[in-house]
Amino acid sequence: MPPGAPGSAAGEERGGLRTALAGLTTRGRSFLAAGVAAAVCAYVLGQGELLRVGLLLAVLPLICATVLYRTRYRVAGSRRLSPGRVPAGSEARVHLRMDNVSRLPTGMLMLQDRVPYVLGPRPRFVLDRVEAGGRREVSYRVRSDLRGRYPLGPLQLRLTDPFGMCELTRSFSTFDTLTVVPRVEPLPPVRLGGEATGYGDGRQRSLALAGDDDVIPRGYRHGDDLRRVHWRSTARYGELMVRREEQPQRARCTVLLDTRGGAYEGAGPDSAFEWAVAGAASVLVHMLERGYSVRLLTDTGSSVPGEGSDGFAGASQESADAAGLMMDTLAVVDHSDGTGLSGAHDVLRGGNEGLLVAFFGELDEEQAAMAARMSRRSGAVAFVLDPAGWLREATDVPAAGRGDGDRALRLLRESGWTAVPVGRGAALDAVWREADRQRTGTGALSGGFTGGRA
Repeated sequence: MPPGAPGSAAGEERGGLRTALAGLTTRGRSFLAAGVAAAVCAYVLGQGELLRVGLLLAVLPLICATVLYRTRYRVAGSRRLSPGRVPAGSEARVHLRMDNVSRLPTGMLMLQDRVPYVLGPRPRFVLDRVEAGGRREVSYRVRSDLRGRYPLGPLQLRLTDPFGMCELTRSFSTFDTLTVVPRVEPLPPVRLGGEATGYGDGRQRSLALAGDDDVIPRGYRHGDDLRRVHWRSTARYGELMVRREEQPQRARCTVLLDTRGGAYEGAGPDSAFEWAVAGAASVLVHMLERGYSVRLLTDTGSSVPGEGSDGFAGASQESADAAGLMMDTLAVVDHSDGTGLSGAHDVLRGGNEGLLVAFFGELDEEQAAMAARMSRRSGAVAFVLDPAGWLREATDVPAAGRGDGDRALRLLRESGWTAVPVGRGAALDAVWREADRQRTGTGALSGGFTGGRA
């Protein structure tokens, strides 16, 4: 609910006496039952005084329900999230504001907001008398270790009479959405795909760069080759213009996330799949900050809605919006129904430009061969998770399927991948540096899955 947006006016919902009677509390129902019982006994026994007591007990909750139902409080509510997009494990604050837009003061109000159980207990607030034109503001905090999109609301206002005989609930009509995105870890700057971004002659072209001709001409300088004269611009500007020699170098990076349901085991914030999602998010943000044009791809071949063919451009004013779109996509990404990587292979087939960073789950021989064909000359880095290892404690005996993972790593490396095994609790910055060491040949290749508790 945006700040200042009016909600449904409390007390204006239509209904009859049945609605009011349905709001009787336990005290109100007890008074009504006691009154009816006393009236029946008075009639049977012929006691007039007992009849008056019974009528008083029975009429009191009915009067309270009628008065409360006919009360016309006009209250507007608003909600504000700070922030509206929060990393998993972090807190967000929800600000609620109630405005009495009527000319009459209200009685005691109980405010309640509906939130999913993963965000914490349902918040409740008791508001004292709100004067005519007055305002009350309250806030509460929500937190989730699980990424996703969670609805907040609708806001509910509970009215009660001074005797506690009746209680009516009025709901506002709108709600907001809190987006919990994966945690992003800062990554050290490494030369996985080369460092030759920028412009100008004499720059070493990176393996992860793809240049486009700069067709903007410049003025002629002494010594320029006349074959580079741009005659159309010369005629337009009235002076000799030449084509530039420089090519703007635009770094490209594709982050591939394996979401196959059969490739991961376990669930929860500490599962292997959640580690892969957080790793993909960290790499995306890291590459955007370094000025790469970044593209997010899944095993099904799908990408972020609104993403261009080259991905989202980094080092620009739109990079923050691009990061937000990709984080929103990763916030709701789930296991796919597919069993193979053919969708991603079809998208990447024929391409040989740009850095490819992949997060794979369990790879059998067939899928390892499919992944091997995705390797490109510009560089490919794969982080291969051992799903079974994430379910075992460090003191457990290794699983029998360990050899399949080692064969997948060997096949990827033979096809040109820089393949890094990821064990239980491995730190992302550590495996990121390990990939750099393997690529530059400064460290020994790890044969098996290793890791530690972060």
